[in-house]
Order: sequence, then structure tokens, then C-alpha cells
Amino acid sequence: MRKFSKEDFLKTFKNQSHIEQLKKVERKFETFHNEVTNATEITIYGVIGDSWWDDSVSATDIDNALKSVGDGDLIINLNSPGGDAFDGIAIYNRLKKHNGNITINVDGWACSAASVIAMAADELVMGMGSMIMIHEASSLVWGTKTEMRKEADVLDNLEDGIIDIYMTKANISREEIRNMMDTETWFSAQKAIEIGFAASTASTTSIDDKEEEITQLKSQMKSMQNELNQIKNNQKQVLSNTKRRHFF
Repeated sequence: MRKFSKEDFLKTFKNQSHIEQLKKVERKFETFHNEVTNATEITIYGVIGDSWWDDSVSATDIDNALKSVGDGDLIINLNSPGGDAFDGIAIYNRLKKHNGNITINVDGWACSAASVIAMAADELVMGMGSMIMIHEASSLVWGTKTEMRKEADVLDNLEDGIIDIYMTKANISREEIRNMMDTETWFSAQKAIEIGFAASTASTTSIDDKEEEITQLKSQMKSMQNELNQIKNNQKQVLSNTKRRHFF
């Protein structure tokens, strides 16, 4: 979908229950590089692709950002209703070429083309209440029946490529993914984890960190207790081996 307004693009969604919320997702594209950790944080909010209204984030934007920050780990904060499928695919492939670990946080939505971008993550983290949506590719066509049939073939081939990308993470069959796209499927954070798209939620990540910290503290306490016990045993051995002496 190239150079649609956000409203025109969102009309292609079968499920219209979230449309008003998605319309409120404004463009925000920011890059911050942490010199200490050598990690770069990128915020991608809004429609994906080129736009006449300057309200979108394109593959060119991402390419320029990655060239400016160089190598190192990436943290991407994503919130998008989707947009141009080919820009989404281009961003996915550009991210996969990056040298460094990529963590993508779905802050709100990763719909349509944005769901393709999300698949580039080494670790995809779903925020609380966030969602992923996958659906059929679509386009606006004007012309003869022959031209429309040709466009349908293009969409079929496009979907095959997108399914290839989904299958890099999905733990279900290719046919199941295709059926989910045909019916337009919305995944909650937990469902995204179950299907294999996501690795964790923000809440479980936080819990895991706390549990790991507690485990480490317990291990340290056990080690200290073992050292104390060893010292006590050594003291007992010294006292028991010492002969009583009389002085006058």
C-alpha cells in the first residue's frame, strides 16, 4: 500500500473495533545511542512507508539511522498500525543485516507491516496489553479484469514471502499461518508468546529478573554460610589438637 492516508489504510482492516485507537498513533521516530553500553535505542511509532503527509516511518529512515549508529546492540520500541508491506519487508531485512543483538519492545501495536518488522527481533518483548495483528495483503487496483487478476497473483506472491518471515519464529504450520492471515488474526501478548512470535512480556521479564536476583542472593548467602561453617570447623580442630601446658 503506497501513499495512502492513515484513514484509507485502516479501512482495509476487517476488525474495525480498534481503528479509533490506531488512528491516534502519531509518528515518532527517534534514535538515541548510549556510548557507555554501545547500544542504540530506536523509537518507531506511526504508519510504515512513504507518505505525502510526513506521518510515517520508511525503510530509508531506518537505513539512515542504522548507518549513523554503526554496530552494537539495538533496542527498538515499536507501536504501529502497519502500512506499506514492501517497506515493512525492507526494514525487516535491513535489521537482520545489523551486527548486534536486536530487542524489539511492542509498546502498543505491531499490526500488518509492523508485525513483519517485529519478526526481526532476536528477542521480541510484548508490553502489557500490546497486540500483534496479521492479515491478507491488499492494494487499490483500477483497470480491467486481466489487470486485477495480475494484481491478485502479485498479492499471492507477496503473502508467500511474508509467511516465510513469520515462519522464522512461528511454532505452528505454514498453512495455519496462512489461514490466520486470511481471517485477520489479532494476538494478545500471551497468544503471541504461545505461537512463537514473542519471547516474553514486559511483566514476565521483570518477574524473571527479580527471581534471578533472588536466586543469586540465596546462592551468595549459602556460600557465605558454608565459609562460616568451615571456619568454625577449623577452629574446633585447632582447639582439640592443642596440648594442655603447665607453666610455673
